[in-house]
Amino acid sequence: MPYKVAVLMGGSSFERDFSLASGRNVLRTLESKGHEVLPLDTTVSLVDILRKEQPDVAYIALHGKHGEDSTIQSLLEFLNIPYVGSTSAVCRFTWNKSILPFVITSHRAAGAPEYASWPDGICLPAIAFKDLGAAAALDLVEKRIEGGFPLAVKPASGGSAMGITKVEDYEGLAPAILEALSFDDEVLIESWVQGVELAVCVVGTGEEAKALPAIEICPKDGFFSTKVRLESDRVDYCSPPRRTSLSTDDTEVDRILERIEQAALEVHRSHNCRDLSRVDLIWDGQEPRVLEVNVSPGMTEQSLFPMACNAAGIEFAELLEELLEVAVKRG
Repeated sequence: MPYKVAVLMGGSSFERDFSLASGRNVLRTLESKGHEVLPLDTTVSLVDILRKEQPDVAYIALHGKHGEDSTIQSLLEFLNIPYVGSTSAVCRFTWNKSILPFVITSHRAAGAPEYASWPDGICLPAIAFKDLGAAAALDLVEKRIEGGFPLAVKPASGGSAMGITKVEDYEGLAPAILEALSFDDEVLIESWVQGVELAVCVVGTGEEAKALPAIEICPKDGFFSTKVRLESDRVDYCSPPRRTSLSTDDTEVDRILERIEQAALEVHRSHNCRDLSRVDLIWDGQEPRVLEVNVSPGMTEQSLFPMACNAAGIEFAELLEELLEVAVKRG
């Protein structure tokens, strides 16, 4: 049945432009199915509009701060408006990438199978540099992190690869940390994982969750940076991944693909994500190394989630409608 849907987008995060593009595509898709759609930028007037319009359900097309850090989810729960996506409690964990190992290992303590791995790393808050002199210990980083340089330095929270730097040596460490801290108040310094960049989108909740076909991300130069994401001619996508990318032994490829999908499901389930997520990881030749889980995946026509739906033979519009239905029934 048609619903009155509030599509929340825009906002004030660094990812505003990505969010607006996602929101517009969701808007067009839902309107094509006969739903009444309210496109709402998340400004100070948002609560007044929501209380006046009384939507049946909300779709969160916000990326970054306020959209994925539990802010908008907490607000919608307070207003008693059903919404698609993970709860505010879940978002508090998924927002900070450094917490991922703790969440997964806690899940495994109950006997859950082990599929995912992750880069070795450390997380430091800005205040440790500003008030406690942490910069004086940067010479310890190379020994502290397994494998040493090169390292990935990035904001502990946020998405779209904003603020990420590949650091080749000690001299590049301090500038990279400053860059990351311009996007967030915590910096994550971790091993640089070389391998095949992949994204696995997951649909559903708990044991009913299903992994869509993995997408291989093939930048023509460097890694999947913010700039590459904005320029479609600088990256190719393959779903399913090219078999030769995963192994020179073709008999091993199906096992590897299964391991990659199971790793994504382990991340989704261990965090108690619901409805949908996207797990970003790298196959390093031996195991899937998870980088993060995204509870509000991009939804533009060029985004990975619609791409994964197409690879799975799922109509994107029908999936959105199913997610709305589940959210409304959940209340």
